[in-house]
Amino acid sequence: MSVAATTSPAFGTLYVSPSPRSRGTPRVTMALRSVVSVGSILTKLQQDCATPLPVIRHVADSMTADMRAGLAVDGGSNLKMILSYVDSLPSGNEKGLFYALDLGGTNFRALRVQLGGKEERVVATEFEQLSIPQGLMFGTSEELFDFIASTLAGFAEKESKKFHLPHGRQREIGFTFSFPVKQTSIDSGILMKWTKGFAVSGTAGRDVVACLNEAMERQGLDMRVSALVNDTVGTLAGARYWDDDVMVAVILGTGTNACYVERTDCIPKLQGPKSSSGRTIINTEWGAFSDGIPLTVFDRDMDAASINPGEQIFEKTISGMYLGEIARRALVTMAGEGSLFGRAVPNKLSTPFALRYILACD
Repeated sequence: MSVAATTSPAFGTLYVSPSPRSRGTPRVTMALRSVVSVGSILTKLQQDCATPLPVIRHVADSMTADMRAGLAVDGGSNLKMILSYVDSLPSGNEKGLFYALDLGGTNFRALRVQLGGKEERVVATEFEQLSIPQGLMFGTSEELFDFIASTLAGFAEKESKKFHLPHGRQREIGFTFSFPVKQTSIDSGILMKWTKGFAVSGTAGRDVVACLNEAMERQGLDMRVSALVNDTVGTLAGARYWDDDVMVAVILGTGTNACYVERTDCIPKLQGPKSSSGRTIINTEWGAFSDGIPLTVFDRDMDAASINPGEQIFEKTISGMYLGEIARRALVTMAGEGSLFGRAVPNKLSTPFALRYILACD
């Protein structure tokens, strides 16, 4: 007599067979090939991801050096250390109707807020959020900005009676654009390059505020961009509205970035008149940092297959746009070498970025 019983593929197969020495008494053997294989992959992954104190210190020192080099001169390091031209932050006394537009990742948001000063603070808010169609992430500049302006026009038409615009005033909008921009003033900036999986043609080297203004004109939308900010700068300003001690903002979403308040006398590349406050917000664009960051084979393979190999390494190791893909590649390897899911790799798992939208949180 022989009996075979199969367990979960992750734990191998249990075979029960008669022993020639025991006159039919079963002998139990377990094949653990898959467990050993998956275990070794996970052990290697853990080793490659390790961040002992010396590694953390090296990464911190390298980032500090890159920040100083970026403040000294444009192009001084991988960290752009972009001047935001935001030299003063909210005090809580602000009043009126304001619109905001946020383009920073897989989602696009439009918002309006009625501010009532320190006594009433935020009187009313309304917002809409839409996912950016995949095709627009690889389309033309006009297509992308027309989509944004069209959505914004529809949103403005639904303005309720809770919001009040003084007679004769034009609606103002703050444009949060979370991609590397060389800002030339508070309301203008030249796109340096697309990140976070975007590859829109016809925008790099152009003023993104002009792109939005032109699209709003095509939609017949009477609105003026009063400020262009990065999402980190917007986050810092929003937090400062409630807490005067806020000095740093960090974004962990589709991508990653950080900004902070810097003294103007610590920015050698800042030319011309200094702000009266003596301070300004610096947009670090730290997603481009790479020196000393521990990388696994899955990180390297994903980077090589990306639309911008060798760039945005820090962003690719910690942000929602890429974490799902790194996990997918590790699972595919464990499935192929360790039969994690049985004899075949699930079809859906073979699709690049299949886990992207599960982990993206922007």
